Amino acid sequence: MQTDWMVVLEFLPALLSGALITIQITVFGLVGGVVLGGIAGLMRAFGGPVLNLIAFTYIEIIRGTPIVVQVMFLYFALPVLAEVRIDPMSAAILAILINAGAYIAEIVRGALLSIGRGLSEAGLALGLPRWKVLLYIVGPLAFRRLIPPLGNQFIVSLKDTSLFIVIGVGELTRTGQEIMASNFRAVEIWSAVAVIYLIMTGTLSLILRMIERRMRIL
Repeated sequence: MQTDWMVVLEFLPALLSGALITIQITVFGLVGGVVLGGIAGLMRAFGGPVLNLIAFTYIEIIRGTPIVVQVMFLYFALPVLAEVRIDPMSAAILAILINAGAYIAEIVRGALLSIGRGLSEAGLALGLPRWKVLLYIVGPLAFRRLIPPLGNQFIVSLKDTSLFIVIGVGELTRTGQEIMASNFRAVEIWSAVAVIYLIMTGTLSLILRMIERRMRIL
């Protein structure tokens, strides 16, 4: 069978619609993941034994299991255990949130602990409460070190959305599979899917690189 790249133009609107769903899952999931990861990271870095143990348990469970297992648990097992049924889109967003949060927590913990203790002790010696020391002294310095690993996690999470094909979410990969199943144009369709993923990850990388450069100037 000869390749016919005009097929891509015919199905481009559908592929872009799938890409939009991919972006929505990624953005909503990562917003929650950053909040959850920030809290868990603070618990790991500065929490007492109990808070540290809670955060450590969450991180190890999530990092020790594949995200595809996590989303299938949320979608198929949670309704059985808790009689709470969620739609595929919500399950996908929640899976990204929980999964990314665990990795972001360790990124936050590492960035916070990488700041010399002397700065914290100096702030405390000036009479500042610990939360102000974290907010105004340690936080800004740690944030600059967060950007590269955080950007990498954002890209990984974006690509992880392709795994949600297992619960029928109509994201980019699922859309590509459905189109290919109808016309068997595997080369053209999967090439287009790959290019769209490259555009999304490349754009995200560029934005993060600009932020990193800006933070270096400040």
